[in-house]
Amino acid sequence: MSTISAQRTAFYDWHVAHGARMVDFAGWVMPLNYGSQLAEHEAVRQAAGLFDVSHMRPLDLSGPDARTLLRYALANDVAKLDAVPGKALYSTMLQGDGGIIDDLIVTHRGDGRYRIVLNAGGAEADTAHLQTLVDAQGWQVTLQKRPDLGILAVQGPTARAMAATVLGMPALAELPVFHALEQGDFFVGRTGYTGEDGVEVIAANTLLPGLADRLVAAGVRPAGLAARDSLRLEAGLDLYGQDMTTAVSPYASNLAWTVDLRAAERDFLGRAALEAQLAAGSGGKLIGLAMREGIPRHGYVVEDALGQPCGVITSGIFSPSLQCGIALARVDAVLEPGAVCAVVVRGARRPALVVKPPFWRKGVATFSFPEEHAA
Repeated sequence: MSTISAQRTAFYDWHVAHGARMVDFAGWVMPLNYGSQLAEHEAVRQAAGLFDVSHMRPLDLSGPDARTLLRYALANDVAKLDAVPGKALYSTMLQGDGGIIDDLIVTHRGDGRYRIVLNAGGAEADTAHLQTLVDAQGWQVTLQKRPDLGILAVQGPTARAMAATVLGMPALAELPVFHALEQGDFFVGRTGYTGEDGVEVIAANTLLPGLADRLVAAGVRPAGLAARDSLRLEAGLDLYGQDMTTAVSPYASNLAWTVDLRAAERDFLGRAALEAQLAAGSGGKLIGLAMREGIPRHGYVVEDALGQPCGVITSGIFSPSLQCGIALARVDAVLEPGAVCAVVVRGARRPALVVKPPFWRKGVATFSFPEEHAA
């Protein structure tokens, strides 16, 4: 592992003290696991796990034109947040050609203030992009980076109740999904990246290791990047840089639901390109695949029923919950859920069932293999 230029979160010493295997991820030294990815994955599915996600970067926006900026920069419409301060939404941020610059969550904090959380690898470029838009339009918006803040995710069926007790926030019991509470030093959103219930806590870097200690004492298990990846893929959630990039649009990334075209006067960046793509019916499609035999990996070729290449795996793993291979794949063929195609695994064609993501929801698989496809 090379950590010469990698940054450390406020949890670095905490991770080492808890036996984490540290790796370089998106320019940050992060825990891969604390001894067992499978045990950490299972803890989140059955009870509660905690993740240091302080490599994600909060950015605060304020000023009379903050809403205008976000309505232009994002494919989803922050006007949906107007009536309820504390409400959040998920969106992609696009280039003019419809390619995805990043995906993010934005929360309306009231009084024209917003908080967005950016991916680690692109946070600086994203901030620069937003500042360029502000400068070009002469908008009155202040973008405030928050290096003083870190993020701790607590995820799993019992996570929200445990966080409510440890934080002394009984209101978390009634907090709707994609809403946030601010109490004292803590900004707590009911969001996450695992397919389970839970919260993400943003607070000063100095406070978070102590909070992690209290959560662990309450029974929450530390979990690393490996479990986070297997959990998010079972939940059918995209990873930036693999399942979505600047080369593809939301329509080619199973993210059409994040594009809001209803307000005709909202000419957001990339809108014209997306409307042209819709009209032409062009572009690939991101689908789910499940395999009894072989493990699908990023970059493996997908073939149709006739043996013709029709796509590529963008993310793939052996699923701990499902005990089979699962993947997201971008294809240019019409492959509907229930169809069988193939993935080329080390030179061998292995059958794959087309699945509509997610693969796992509320404790059960969302699909079953047909008998003729069973191992």
